[in-house]
Amino acid sequence: MPSSAMMWSVGVGFFLGFAFGVGCALAVMYSIFMGGYRAAVQDSRLADPPERYRSALAKASSKTQGS
Repeated sequence: MPSSAMMWSVGVGFFLGFAFGVGCALAVMYSIFMGGYRAAVQDSRLADPPERYRSALAKASSKTQGS
């Protein structure tokens, strides 16, 4: 196999593996983060927040006051 053909296939393989692999993983993590963020904002704006939100808020508040 000539050197230039091997470099071409290595370049294509690197692009497909790295760009699509890492890019897709980052896109999935971003969508999960944004979904959780939106849910947290919606929970914080409810008239009666869920128990889980209140306990997380109390926990965060105690950590900031304890430092």
